[in-house]
Amino acid sequence: MVGEGGATVLPGCDIFRLSSVAGRARPSLMDDDVILQREIPEDQRAQAMARLPAMQPVRPGAWLQVDEAYAPQLALKARLLATRPGDVLAVLPGAEAAADELLDVVLAEVAEIAGFEVGAQAVARPDGVTVALDRSAPLVTLSRLVQEDLCILHKQGSEHVLTAALLCFPAAWTLAEKIGRPLGRIHTPVPRYDADVAARVQRMFDMVGGGRVLWRANLLRYDDPALFQPHTEAAPRAVGHEGSPYERSERQTILRLPQTGAVIFSIHTKMIRRRDATVPDAR
Repeated sequence: MVGEGGATVLPGCDIFRLSSVAGRARPSLMDDDVILQREIPEDQRAQAMARLPAMQPVRPGAWLQVDEAYAPQLALKARLLATRPGDVLAVLPGAEAAADELLDVVLAEVAEIAGFEVGAQAVARPDGVTVALDRSAPLVTLSRLVQEDLCILHKQGSEHVLTAALLCFPAAWTLAEKIGRPLGRIHTPVPRYDADVAARVQRMFDMVGGGRVLWRANLLRYDDPALFQPHTEAAPRAVGHEGSPYERSERQTILRLPQTGAVIFSIHTKMIRRRDATVPDAR
């Protein structure tokens, strides 16, 4: 099956066009294809129910994931970068070296994943697409290789600050409001993110290293299945409810880059119809 723009849709992924959601008109941006996976893994659901920050180690080679939505999600990233680059990409002065290093770290990681072939000038993806390595724009290049959104944070004073990001699938937040902000300020509107949780999260960012990758997950009900949902703090999304037809889950990971010392926060997003869920619903 071939999706819009020639992107191959892998078996098991639903991709379709919606003109309205929950009985309301959608903005023109949201007329993009909606991409749904078949399921949220049971271990990811279980991790989402754990007390914050609830990070667990990632086994070697399992940091980046390729699922059935790989090709359509990357096609959507390409459209967003082409039409709204300022909303999905930001690099503050001083973060360039970390972005360069992140590209090298990701290339080493995907070289060990079945279906990738990493060369000196280009990478062949599992869906058959070949991506030229543009080292002058490392985050753009990464948008063409991995499903994950990627945030770069540097320690400034007592907190880590968001200094660069590729954020194509924001779950009710905007890059413009968060870039240049410390962790505590970034999470200001998040329920349950109190001072105790903030301190524990900051300690975790301080301590992660030694080649370790840690992960956690969330799981929320959604009325709108769009992956790109840039809600501002002043106009938050409507909270999901028992009748919400979709579940959205983020597999979130952190790791420290060995050379620059920046911390990478990655987000792999899954969206499913709730009737497809085979284990308990999100809270």
